[in-house]
Amino acid sequence: MGLPEIVDVARNFAVLVRIQGPDPKGLKMRKHAFHQFNSGKTTLSASGLLLPDTLYDADLANRILEGKSQGLGLVVTVASVVEPFLSSKHREGISQGPPELVPGAHVDVMVEGKLGLRKDEDGGLDKGASCWLSAHLIRLVDVPVSSLALQSLVEASSGSMDHGWEVGWSLASHESGPQPFMDVGQTQTEHGNASTVESHRHARGGSSNPSIMGRLTTRVAILGVFLHLKDLPSFKILASRKRGDFLLAVGSPFGVLSPVHFFNSLSVGSIANCYPPRSSDISLLMADFRCLPGMEGSPVFGENSDFIGILIRPLRQKSTGAEIQLVIPWKAIATACSDLLLKEPQNAEKGIHINKENLNAVGNAYNPKSDGSFPYKYEHHNSHCPSPLPVEKAMASICLITIDEAVWASGVLLNDQGLILTNAHLLEPWRFGKTTVNGREDGTKSEDLFFPPKEFSRYSEVDGYRKSQRLPPKTMNIVDSLVADERKGYKLSLSYKDRRNIRVRLDHADPWIWCDAKVVYVCKGPLDVALLQLEHVSDQLCPTKVDFKSPSLGSKAYVIGHGLFGPRCGSSPSVCSGVVSKIVKTKAPQYCQSLQGRNSHVPAMLETTAAVHPGGSGGAVINSEGHMIGLVTSNARHGGGTVIPHLNFSIPCAVLAPIFDFAKEMRDIALLQNLDQPNEDLSSVWALMPPLPPKPTPPLSTLPESILQDNEKQVKGSRFAKFIAERDKLFRGSTQLGKAGSISNVIFPSKL
Repeated sequence: MGLPEIVDVARNFAVLVRIQGPDPKGLKMRKHAFHQFNSGKTTLSASGLLLPDTLYDADLANRILEGKSQGLGLVVTVASVVEPFLSSKHREGISQGPPELVPGAHVDVMVEGKLGLRKDEDGGLDKGASCWLSAHLIRLVDVPVSSLALQSLVEASSGSMDHGWEVGWSLASHESGPQPFMDVGQTQTEHGNASTVESHRHARGGSSNPSIMGRLTTRVAILGVFLHLKDLPSFKILASRKRGDFLLAVGSPFGVLSPVHFFNSLSVGSIANCYPPRSSDISLLMADFRCLPGMEGSPVFGENSDFIGILIRPLRQKSTGAEIQLVIPWKAIATACSDLLLKEPQNAEKGIHINKENLNAVGNAYNPKSDGSFPYKYEHHNSHCPSPLPVEKAMASICLITIDEAVWASGVLLNDQGLILTNAHLLEPWRFGKTTVNGREDGTKSEDLFFPPKEFSRYSEVDGYRKSQRLPPKTMNIVDSLVADERKGYKLSLSYKDRRNIRVRLDHADPWIWCDAKVVYVCKGPLDVALLQLEHVSDQLCPTKVDFKSPSLGSKAYVIGHGLFGPRCGSSPSVCSGVVSKIVKTKAPQYCQSLQGRNSHVPAMLETTAAVHPGGSGGAVINSEGHMIGLVTSNARHGGGTVIPHLNFSIPCAVLAPIFDFAKEMRDIALLQNLDQPNEDLSSVWALMPPLPPKPTPPLSTLPESILQDNEKQVKGSRFAKFIAERDKLFRGSTQLGKAGSISNVIFPSKL
């Protein structure tokens, strides 16, 4: 199914949710990126999913609304859009009934024109433009498994407040005003129809509490709306989800500001990661697409218009401003409200479908009177996909590298002997504008954390700067080290002296394998590359496949690495998709000429539109065939320090040919010395400088005699020194000639 066909189906289920109510003090818009305020009234909006009647119990929904009308439909959206307008008795936890809004507040839903069918003056049906329909708030539902998944991610990756996480769009104000951070939750009981509400007040700093953050971010609202649903297309739920799979979100960014311009806009991307990793029951998806405020609540679909889940507000890293788009799978939402919602579309011929696998799922929803713990268990499972995609195969060669359990980055496995390619700035940060922090005056280090200097704003390496928990011990099923194995026909000399503890996590096995590693080689030339060797090598390694050809502009590119989420998170490498946006070529080094043939130029830098985040250094750029075309090295950054993830730089495999040649036999380490040679062309490319112009030939008649005599013998520095000496001598002579210390008016032409 092509993208236009997917869009035609998806737009039928996407709606714009608008809520308007009294707000005399202008407090309701707090923590919202946009709003409308007029005459003491505030209007907020979000996106939503129009549920087909095959995904909910229509009889129960009508009973909840006391049979107010026929043709009831349900809309699922994020709770954050309606929570500011909850009545005081619900905010105080007094009421035991359905949620109510403050007097004067009302909710509307905009649907596609062909769904909001109304009778015109002639009695016919008007299939005109999109229209607003009145809606009623039915429930607020916590999603426990998704809440705990988000909480686990935040707790695991927050080394400090400066490097922690917060929820919300970068355009929203998170520090304005004294309004307390409210946790107002209505959750379901085992009896289904009854509901309880309890409010938990937290100071503004409560938003840093990962448990509260998880609950508030993943909470959804269910609305009732009256319209005709007979024209909706068939609705399918996507059962299996893999990293790299296609995603389409249909939502309304800034929708209430101008629905004509923003209603049901599109965002296309892919699944970056799944959490928990390697679990058959995914609780949270990390999506790689660009979304804007107001798209929270958007339905997300797969490549065959299969429904996946609901987009919520993003997770944003405080230090870099990086936003991670989050999607709650439909199964998690339906489980949290299983008396009303169905995990799979019901068969109209067989009647209502019952969630037989979890009849007591409603009782597992969050109870505000509980201790806050959630039943959350998962086991590793092998993928059920019969034939993994090329990109999925390439993930097995991506490694997680840690140094002294303080810094992490990514790496690429090159062969079955355990040779790993990564970036040199991970090992020698001082060469690339990074510094170390020593905790004590006596020189002992309290924490070996690396921080990018503020003045280095042109581009920045993308290591992870976090303090890691103690890593798991070495796992079993390993063989003797292949660093120096005469039986294999080679002997590699580890001349690089490094006492740091380097560990590598191999993700190809289940469970993951941790191994110690040693530094084999650090490039002293212009390229930011290094090699590590596993001390103990596991069986059945999955080395990468390489494509030395220059990729085509606009061709598909996938970046695979451990960006943002380090070893404590226990997550698999993320996949971000984009295209090759720029190829910077330069004169081919001598060692590349055999690969390039008659072509005198070689790609020296790749730029892609795929997102690259801190921790992604040393990851791989993969083409659509699953072959490595480049090594991730750096991304761009504003002068103020904000990272620009979609502008990044990678080293093409063509200029790394000596490394891949060495990896074949691992006999001749002299191959690597080619990369250590100075190369002005490569240096200028990676310094983000224009190509070096040819040296101009100065007019010889204007040069001093001493420079003319030594023109062929002296370097530029020597000629400049002689020029300064001669000029100083002339100035001193003119001062002596001038009376009363006056300076001669003789003009000396510049000789530079």
